Amino acid sequence: MGLGERAGLKASKPMRDVYGDALLAVATENPKVVVLDGDLGNSTKAERVRHAFPERFFNIGIAESNLVGIGAGMAAAGYIPWITSFSSFLLCNAYDQIRLSIALGNVNAKILGSHGGITLGKDGPTQMGIEDLALMGGLPTMTILVPSDPSSMHAAVRAATKHVGPVFLRSSRVAMPFIYDEADCPFEIGKANTVRQGSELAIIACGIMVATALDAAAELAEEGVEVRVIDLHTIRPMDEEAITAAARETGAIVVAEEHLLQGGVGSNVARIVAASHPVPMRFVGLADVYAESADPANLLRKYHLTAADVIAASKEVLAAKNS
Repeated sequence: MGLGERAGLKASKPMRDVYGDALLAVATENPKVVVLDGDLGNSTKAERVRHAFPERFFNIGIAESNLVGIGAGMAAAGYIPWITSFSSFLLCNAYDQIRLSIALGNVNAKILGSHGGITLGKDGPTQMGIEDLALMGGLPTMTILVPSDPSSMHAAVRAATKHVGPVFLRSSRVAMPFIYDEADCPFEIGKANTVRQGSELAIIACGIMVATALDAAAELAEEGVEVRVIDLHTIRPMDEEAITAAARETGAIVVAEEHLLQGGVGSNVARIVAASHPVPMRFVGLADVYAESADPANLLRKYHLTAADVIAASKEVLAAKNS
């Protein structure tokens, strides 16, 4: 079955295309929005703004440090820059500039890290952003958003544009099914969404893993296990209240992310749970490995990021809870 089918979710187009639509929408609404491209507008779909507003689109070329520096300067001049490239290129080639020119000064710039995770597939490990959330998490002023479906992508781009301060938004190449209504997606920075109710176990996920968690929850429900699924779309500031409530009310947590387990979302959720209401936990994510070049679905299976893997982790944590 495809992603989201077991949970009854409707399919959508690739998230990079959704981002392009969302970026064009905020550029149309707000003349202060400008787009800076690292010669990847066709891949990130930021080029849609170039077609509509060429005077507000700047291709800086394959020069990520300059891309970030120019974006910071435009923010200082009163514009709202969207700095767009692959997550791996920005974080690995321009981290110093992101830290000094944007994060340290709390500059009002927005950064798109496209093609996050391993699901960009055949482009291979050099272009897979598997450490991006950990690196951005090391910058104290950075708001970090990871949309899970087309509706939340539109909402996240709008929220990021309105937010005053630096924002990192992680996007993906692949399609993610609709979790939310197309016209009505609840999205508040720092407030997680509970997308399925349950009292025996909580699965906390972000990005593509939210639909995966819903598939797992649907299968577990057939076995009589009622699972709460939380869409943790904001990685910073993290919704400590929702996480603590999940621990207290269900007594067991699984965290699922398309990212390295080291320094990822799970480690931050565990820190909150340990300080507030310790419960058994399990973690589904990428182990200490660089993925290879392959079809996205095959990569998710090989590196244990499927609904079956979430179900296995859920059964483990339930066993620990009930022991």
